[in-house]
Amino acid sequence: MIMPACESIDSNRIPPYPVRIYFTAIGQWELYGVAGAGQYNSFIKSERKPQGFPYKAAEETGFGGVLLMKDPNGDLKAYDLACPVEAKRDVRIYVDTESPVAVARCPKCNSTYDIYSYGGPLSGEAHDKHYGLQRYNARIENTPGRYASVTN
Repeated sequence: MIMPACESIDSNRIPPYPVRIYFTAIGQWELYGVAGAGQYNSFIKSERKPQGFPYKAAEETGFGGVLLMKDPNGDLKAYDLACPVEAKRDVRIYVDTESPVAVARCPKCNSTYDIYSYGGPLSGEAHDKHYGLQRYNARIENTPGRYASVTN
């Protein structure tokens, strides 16, 4: 169920935390990033996820971590993993691979979010309260020393 256009979505429910994830070369992007449409990966610095990602001291992964993905059109999307209904660092959304459409789901409140269209709420308490996922900037830069980045 899509929210009517006249409804306002609150995508700033979680506390502001810095987000800085840098991919220095295309090889690093291909290993840890999301090279193809429909791919996704979660970044949680405190838990060293994804395993082996070479986090630097200045890099940060937001409040609950970062979900980085590519939609079917090949556009990059990045969201905080913290459920905006629960607003706790350790209550994280996950990509529901069992769903017939691409959604992220909260394991606690069971709200779902449209991760292909800016993290808007689809069902549950998030839909009722108009809470969307916190969005971040993700882009391919392809400059010397930096192939891609996720920032806020």
